[in-house]
Amino acid sequence: QVQLVESGGGLVQPGGSLRLSCAASGSILSFNAMGWYRQAPGKQRDLVAAITSGGSTNYADSVKGRFTISRDNVKNTVYLQMNSLKPEDTAVYYCSAEPFPSLRYWGQGTQVTVSS
Repeated sequence: QVQLVESGGGLVQPGGSLRLSCAASGSILSFNAMGWYRQAPGKQRDLVAAITSGGSTNYADSVKGRFTISRDNVKNTVYLQMNSLKPEDTAVYYCSAEPFPSLRYWGQGTQVTVSS
């Protein structure tokens, strides 16, 4: 009933920027929290950034000062502006959206590769 579609991933050189977008659609009209997770090869899926409907944000220490999360509550769309990208940012980035913590929806993921 709920679909999350990510876009904006790709290949970028170190120091470059990308903006990821995720649009939620379906039977649920609003979400308390939306966010981005990432999973690199051989590693677990970790939180990158999250934002509540009220605008409160949380960031992983590794991306603070470089990434910015934002959302459009009307469109149920969340964005991740990624600046000063590093090779260690390379991962599949997954969008998440949840009406409450125990029910979380996931996008299919978008690949971000940072390489020279």
